[in-house]
Amino acid sequence: MRQSFDLFWTYRSPWWANWFLEQWCKEAMLSDLEPMVKIAKTLQLHREPLLNWFRARCEISSGAVEGLNTNAKLAIRKARGFRSYAVMETALFHQLGHLPEPKITHRLW
Repeated sequence: MRQSFDLFWTYRSPWWANWFLEQWCKEAMLSDLEPMVKIAKTLQLHREPLLNWFRARCEISSGAVEGLNTNAKLAIRKARGFRSYAVMETALFHQLGHLPEPKITHRLW
């Protein structure tokens, strides 16, 4: 079953890829093999991003995505030591959106 899923990447149309994904997931669920059922559920949860790959084929460079990913990781490393998700989110907005730094609310001297 795992090897048969490789056919998924050969489709050109998102419609046919969706059809194949549905059929493959049904077959995996009926197999009652726990790892295959788990993979099928994961694929069903990520259906839209998977199908977006077919919609955007050759239109989006993976280099741009990798660059954004690198910048996001850099912002997360810069925000280390802060325990709040909001602070990390603000750091991501500033890093990825090149937003101006906020003014300091108090003076240190």
